[in-house]
Amino acid sequence: MKPTLVLLPGMDGTGELFRPLIAALGDSVDVIPVRYPAAELLGYAALIARVRSLLPKHKPFLLLGESFSGPIAVSLAADSPPQLKGLILCASFVRNPRPMLAGVRQLVAHMPMPPIPKQVVAPLLLGGFSTPELRLALNSAIAQLPPATLRERLSAVLSVDATEQLTQVKVPCLYLRAMHDRLVTKAAAELILRIKPDTVRMDIPGPHCLLQAMPHLAAAEISRFIAFALAPANHQLG
Repeated sequence: MKPTLVLLPGMDGTGELFRPLIAALGDSVDVIPVRYPAAELLGYAALIARVRSLLPKHKPFLLLGESFSGPIAVSLAADSPPQLKGLILCASFVRNPRPMLAGVRQLVAHMPMPPIPKQVVAPLLLGGFSTPELRLALNSAIAQLPPATLRERLSAVLSVDATEQLTQVKVPCLYLRAMHDRLVTKAAAELILRIKPDTVRMDIPGPHCLLQAMPHLAAAEISRFIAFALAPANHQLG
């Protein structure tokens, strides 16, 4: 039986941006890309409850939390679902990755949220790895996110703290760090390694949208980790 990889999306919540990764993974794994409801103002607690109901109950699976979804994946893994075999975090965090913005959380929760200018999206999320195809996919996904929902998710990021949940995770963990990430700093990965030192960290040259810009490198590391997580013996990745 092939393992299942449950993909939890970034802040856009569409799941559509996983297409390059899914193609790169091929048929070696069954994939469940989760989509968050765009029109509902759901914080982390509500999204965790929603995703929990979607998890496989009768076959082994791994969780991948991309960016915004890292705290969701960690919180679900902390509950030790019976069939969960591994946890993967990509360009993600367990605590507000921009602590200097913590003081504006209340302001963000109430301020008007205009559409994000397209000319800002690509430099921030793709950097020097931008291509016309990636820009089109990214802009299309973000366009589906109503301003109120974006505001709710930004506010959630600024107040989240899943460090305690991370200490309760029993399965093997992999952190994919985007070496050219302009959004989530290296400190976010270092915090996760301090809390859970046995986490495997892989640095991949790429932007915040790592799974989109470097899908084949990411897929290779993910496939290697899946094989490790499913192995009956407790081996170390070299």
